[in-house]
Amino acid sequence: MEAEVIEAELVLPTYLSFKRVQMYEKYPKGQSRGRHWKHLKQILQAENYQNYPPDEPNYVNIESPPSMHPCKRLCDMTGYEAPYYDPRTNLRYANAEVFKLVRSLPSEYVQRYLALRNAAVVLK
Repeated sequence: MEAEVIEAELVLPTYLSFKRVQMYEKYPKGQSRGRHWKHLKQILQAENYQNYPPDEPNYVNIESPPSMHPCKRLCDMTGYEAPYYDPRTNLRYANAEVFKLVRSLPSEYVQRYLALRNAAVVLK
């Protein structure tokens, strides 16, 4: 202990609630240290996927039927949801600021953005 504490003859508790609990106090010898994560192979072995129907999607069978929901239309510039598209360039945009940017782009940049979503159209 420090000299000032010894001279003042203060009695301090051995455990202070605001201090961090040491690992050896939290987990006495021989006890587990909490939850361990299972690997994918362990999950697959435990689930008996061979008993499931072949058309039901699971960890083993990643081929699932196509989604019935329509795909989200995202802004080509920002990635936000885009309710609008520019009929001149076919680029999607989210707000007026992005629209100004879309209209100011040269045609080669427009083609690059369209190619990113596999919608490239050659403009004449």
